[in-house]
Amino acid sequence: MQHKPTDEQDDDYSGITFEVVEEEANADGKKVRNKGIYLLPNLFTTAALFSGFYAIIASMQGRFEPAAIAIFCAALFDGMDGRVARMTNTQSAFGEQYDSLSDLVSFGVAPAILVFSWSLHALGKIGWICAFIYTVSAAFRLARFNVQIGSVDKRYFIGLASPLAAAIIASMVWAGTDNQIPRDMREIAIAASVITVFTGFLMVSNFKFYSFKELDRSRVPFAMMLPVVLVMGIVTYDLPIGLLAVSVVYASSAPLTALFNKLRPQKSTAS
Repeated sequence: MQHKPTDEQDDDYSGITFEVVEEEANADGKKVRNKGIYLLPNLFTTAALFSGFYAIIASMQGRFEPAAIAIFCAALFDGMDGRVARMTNTQSAFGEQYDSLSDLVSFGVAPAILVFSWSLHALGKIGWICAFIYTVSAAFRLARFNVQIGSVDKRYFIGLASPLAAAIIASMVWAGTDNQIPRDMREIAIAASVITVFTGFLMVSNFKFYSFKELDRSRVPFAMMLPVVLVMGIVTYDLPIGLLAVSVVYASSAPLTALFNKLRPQKSTAS
């Protein structure tokens, strides 16, 4: 027998409406239907999406430095929306899906268009293929992250997180623009294409990248502040190159750690 929707369900979906209806489990485990969305965390997600969209427009206009800065702004807003949702207990299925779509635009499409407009266009079809490989890798990374929520160790990211991958591309373009590197040179375009494709592969890899989530509520020795301040000083001395260096070091940490563990001789257990 075909299930007939109730009058309340008909009212939710009939006619011209812009309402969002979600089914959530309450404290008793029963499903309840809630209307509307949480405003505050979705405002941060919208700000991240706007920053990514602005980066695309600026890239197509040849304004590479503002485009790169906009991608970093998107990463900042993206980090804030989830934190605000957890602090205010306003997590929702709509928010999770909206955040993923925003991330695909800001950290998948925007960096690809930025690096293609900056240098990869000099390689013709190979250039846009490299940019597409990065974009589809970001899509795969986000889809895998969504299906693995709750089943992986929160201390680590499986594969390079898309905002950090976007930081590599954005800081590379920003540093190149700031130092007036001849972006139309074929050698520069080839180097940019290799970095773009390799960054995409890191996103879909199984390397474990430390997430730093445990540092939020854990105590560290006071002396740890000294190297942190030193790194901040080095980064701010030349912001584009500093951000690029920090991004590359972080992206290299997981593959180098995995290689070290593989080459390290294993201790034989006594029989």
